[in-house]
Amino acid sequence: MVAPVLRDLRDRTAQLTVFTQDDPEFPEGVGAVHDADLQLSWNAEIRTVPTLLRVKGGNVTESLEGWRRSEWEKLTRVGNLGAGLPEHRPGCGSLSVDPAHAIALARRFGSQRLGSRSIQLGGLEDEFEAMHERGWSDGLPVVPPTPDRVLAMLEGTRRAPDEVVAVVPPDLVECTVEKVAINAVLAGCRPEYLPTVIAAARVGTSWPP
Repeated sequence: MVAPVLRDLRDRTAQLTVFTQDDPEFPEGVGAVHDADLQLSWNAEIRTVPTLLRVKGGNVTESLEGWRRSEWEKLTRVGNLGAGLPEHRPGCGSLSVDPAHAIALARRFGSQRLGSRSIQLGGLEDEFEAMHERGWSDGLPVVPPTPDRVLAMLEGTRRAPDEVVAVVPPDLVECTVEKVAINAVLAGCRPEYLPTVIAAARVGTSWPP
């Protein structure tokens, strides 16, 4: 819907850069830059398409999500935009926050990195039997704690993954938020359960100094 507006802005200002997520040929006539791997959208925290940003000195000074004629005219300093268009439309979700992409993007581009070691399984090794043989289960079913699942679980808390939340006896090993998240994945928890699991870990492992 806003493709004609973008072309109009392109003709009336030399300071417009358009980024497109899924189709490098769209919108036509604006010389769009294809954000093929969604890194630009991720770094700019784009949640809605379209999003309009004013950038000065490499920093975003103003932002606007969706289409609202009066606000677009105010941000761009260009009047008479979008003749014939409705006054307001909310836009749609950015691919960078789509559940199909968000966790993989967080793993690739996010500042949150997992510190736990990875366990490599053989191509013919059954992952569920492997977890049981390593003592990760008492015989009940468990969920493989893949990096994507652990990152998804960490979305349930604002705590840093490397924050120590408990010291676990008998070896008095430090237990981080990330370790709790890994075990929460194993147990089949949802991300919204993680704060409760962290609290239970703190209470359940209280240990005198």
